[in-house]
Amino acid sequence: MKHHFPEIPWVFALFPVAELAQCVLNESRVLTRVLNANAKDGGFMKKIEAIIKPFKLDEVKEALHEVGLQGLTVTEAKGFGRQKGHTELYRGAEYVVDFLPKVKIELVIEDNLVERAVEAIQQAAHTGRIGDGKIFISTVEEAIRIRTGERGSDAI
Repeated sequence: MKHHFPEIPWVFALFPVAELAQCVLNESRVLTRVLNANAKDGGFMKKIEAIIKPFKLDEVKEALHEVGLQGLTVTEAKGFGRQKGHTELYRGAEYVVDFLPKVKIELVIEDNLVERAVEAIQQAAHTGRIGDGKIFISTVEEAIRIRTGERGSDAI
């Protein structure tokens, strides 16, 4: 009995199947180790960046403290979004102010705390007017405490 196998492109002949399978297996083992390590040390970490109106800083800081979060970085910033700046009168002359004063808050927290943090920031920074700000969330691959060398969520 004659078997009909599909033709295999010559390129695949360069990669022995056993070696290719071993590469896939090794990669999946590495991925499993990374996922397990993150799960073991408390999960993934996230960085929250919030751009808010300066007069809302104390309220946001207090709201974050109330949900058990501490340790943040605050930076004075200038920018514009939909607000697009404004005009001001100074000594009888009108000036266009393109960039508005804002405050940027940054904190790195464990993934399971993100929703609480976002809700606290959103409620405390809200005025209902244009220019209330934005919240950005990104994944942090690693954190290292310089003094002790601690890594991962232990460092935050």
